[in-house]
Amino acid sequence: MNKPVLTIVVPCFNEEEVLAETSAQLSSVLLELMEELLISLDSKILFVDDGSRDRTWELIEVENERNPNIRGLKLARNVGHQNALLAGLETAAKHSDCVISIDADLQDDITVIHQFIEKFWEGQDIVYGVRDSRETDTYFKRTTALGFYRMMERIGIKLVPNHADFRLMSKRALDELLKYKETNLFLRGLVPLVGFKSTKVYYDRKERFAGESKYPLKKMLAFAFDGMTSFSVAPIRFVTFIGFLAVLISAIAAGYAITQELLGHTESGWTSLIISIWFVGGLQMLGIGIIGEYIGKIYHEVKRRPRYAVEKDLYTNILEVKQQSEAVIN
Repeated sequence: MNKPVLTIVVPCFNEEEVLAETSAQLSSVLLELMEELLISLDSKILFVDDGSRDRTWELIEVENERNPNIRGLKLARNVGHQNALLAGLETAAKHSDCVISIDADLQDDITVIHQFIEKFWEGQDIVYGVRDSRETDTYFKRTTALGFYRMMERIGIKLVPNHADFRLMSKRALDELLKYKETNLFLRGLVPLVGFKSTKVYYDRKERFAGESKYPLKKMLAFAFDGMTSFSVAPIRFVTFIGFLAVLISAIAAGYAITQELLGHTESGWTSLIISIWFVGGLQMLGIGIIGEYIGKIYHEVKRRPRYAVEKDLYTNILEVKQQSEAVIN
């Protein structure tokens, strides 16, 4: 078996504080893998700039000029982490035998990349990086994360618990993933749908090297809700169940009121009436909101707009020039 060409895809958004250190550490791992003859000398690291407003792209260009293993992809605007990651995966899929995706903040343990490659040599098409524990998280984040995975499992969405986007995919697995053309991306849910042989590698997550998290609570909640509504109609069914329950309670209350009227025990019920109106009105608004969320997703899907636009490509262009040069020499 020939040594596989590996591309490490790193989506970046305002990561000027960590980019140089990330580049240095990943380059060191890449060189070690080359020296151990586990990957091809043509293997690269691809940084994807997701419309950063700081000096991220300038630093990527500097690293590209200084290090032959560094490549860059600059998107024309900010399209979000999942679309930026997909842009890198699509670009790398054309010239790679396997691809590893990892965030730029160095929280994921890059030393387990060796284990990823070893599993790939053993015939695994997908290798998931899974957190061994969440002890470094706050109690709130740990509890909500575990609750999210349990809820997703209960409504029939197969996820890998405690796995983010730190994974290896073989070329054939990546090619299958790229056949999914939906606009509402939730890669953590899509990758398990691909199938093929897969395994897990466990590691301890570190503290962020520098800078601030790009996923505050608001974004985390939106991301979780997107994942839920992209893969299941359970929320709509839940609203239907609540609506049925409200009708049932209303029927029981109506029967009780009629009974009291017949027995001559009627009393003024202004408070209970107002509470009932607010309760039913709240259920209606909740139902309309959830249904509207699904309609909004349909609206985005049917437009079929491009998920991203590439402004500068320091990966494909350089490889094409190299291939043309080699063809002329041969």
